[in-house]
Amino acid sequence: MGSSDTAGTTLIVGACQAGVQLASIMRELGDTEPIVLIGEENHRPYQRPPLSKGWIKGELEPDDVILRTREWFADRGIQLVTGDRVVTIHRGADGAGTATTEGGRSIRFARLALTTGAAVRRLPLPGTDYRGVHYLRDADDAISLEAAMRDPATRRVVVVGGGFIGLETAAVARGLGKSVTVLEAAPRLVGRVVAEETSAFYLGAHRRRGTEVLLNARIARIVGDDSSVAGGKGAVSGVEMEDGTVVAADLVVIGIGIIPRVELADQLGLEVDGGIVVDEACRTSDGLTVAAGDCAVMPNPYPLGTGGRIRLESVNNAFEQAKVAAATLLGRDAVYSGVPWFWSDQADIKLQIAGLSTGYDSVVVRGDPETEKFSVLYYRSGRLIAADCINHPAEFMAIRHALGRGATIPPADAADTGIPVKRSIVEPAAAALV
Repeated sequence: MGSSDTAGTTLIVGACQAGVQLASIMRELGDTEPIVLIGEENHRPYQRPPLSKGWIKGELEPDDVILRTREWFADRGIQLVTGDRVVTIHRGADGAGTATTEGGRSIRFARLALTTGAAVRRLPLPGTDYRGVHYLRDADDAISLEAAMRDPATRRVVVVGGGFIGLETAAVARGLGKSVTVLEAAPRLVGRVVAEETSAFYLGAHRRRGTEVLLNARIARIVGDDSSVAGGKGAVSGVEMEDGTVVAADLVVIGIGIIPRVELADQLGLEVDGGIVVDEACRTSDGLTVAAGDCAVMPNPYPLGTGGRIRLESVNNAFEQAKVAAATLLGRDAVYSGVPWFWSDQADIKLQIAGLSTGYDSVVVRGDPETEKFSVLYYRSGRLIAADCINHPAEFMAIRHALGRGATIPPADAADTGIPVKRSIVEPAAAALV
C-alpha cells in the first residue's frame, strides 16, 4: 500500500489527545518537517472524557467530541492516518527507522513518539461474551453503549466497578430512568484516588439518587441465555455473586480500569514498568524515543508529591507531557513539573481534584457534605498537598493556583467556612515550587 520515504519525518504512534497535542506543539515551536500521526481507530482523534457522560446520554454529536478538523491537520502539514495499526518498528542507532502497519504501509521516520494510550482492562470471569455486556474505553464502545442505554428493553443496568468511569456511567443510566446496581469489589468507592470522606459522600449521593451500591462485591460470573443467536451467545440476564445470588441485568457495563499499551515499547526493547518508562523530559530508556499520555510512567511531576514513578490518567497530564515530549524531540530543554488536576461529572455532582493526595496523613472537611457542596483538603506534616472539591469550582481554582505557587492553607483556617479560601492562603517564603 502507501509508503512514506521522507527521512525527516516525525512519526507519532497513537492518534489520541497526547498525540494531537504533541504534533500541534511541534508546529508551534517552528518544526517544518513532515509529521505522520497514526491511530488504529477509524475515527478522527476525539476527546475521551465525554464518552462516559454526554455521549452515552445522547446529548452530543460526533463533531462535539472531535479534537481537530481535517482542515486543521492539512493546514499544518500533519498527515493523519486512521484505521491502521503499527505492528513492527525497525530502527538504527541514530533513532531513524521504518514502521510497518497492519494495512501494509511502510513509514520511514527520523524521530519517534509513542502516545499509544491504554486498553480497557477485561474482567477475567466467564460470561463476558453475552450480548448486552459492554466495556467503555473508545468511541465504538460509546456508540454501542449509547444505543443499548436508549433501548426501551433495557430496564436493569449493572455496573461492575465503582471507579470514576463506573460511577459516571451509573449516573447516566439512573438519569435515563434505569434501575441501576453498582458492584464494587473494594470496601469503598474510588478508594484508590480519594479519602474515606469523599468515598462516603459518593456512596450516599448515589444511593440518594436511587442507585443500589454493593461494596465488597465478589462476582463469580456473568450469566445469560446460552442458546445460540445468529451464531453467537444470547442476551445477558444477570451477574452471579460468589454466594450464589444473581443481580438481574438487561445490560452490564464493566469499568475496572485500563492497561497501558506497551507492545511497541517491548518490541523496541524500551524499559517498561507498569507503562513505558520515561524521564522528566519524556525520553524513554533508549534516549531517542519519547512517550506521553496514559501509556507513560514518569518521575512524579508534582513538587509536593512523594517521589518515585507515577502514571497519571488525565487530559491535563496528556497535554503537559505532550508539550515536554515535543520540545525534547526538537532538542529543546524541557522538564515536566506541575500541579496535576482531574475532574469527574456524576449526575449533578462535579468533582474537581487539585494535586496528588498520595502520602497524606490528615484531612480537613471544609463545609457540610450533606449540602453536596464542600471540599476535602489533604495534608502531609501540616502542609496542604491536594484537595477534592465537590460542586465548588471557585475553591478548586483558588487551591489549584495556591498549590502551583507553593502556598498552603493552615488546617484550622481550612475548617472555618467563615473564612474564604483566598483569605486563608499563606504564601511561600521562598520561590514558587512550580
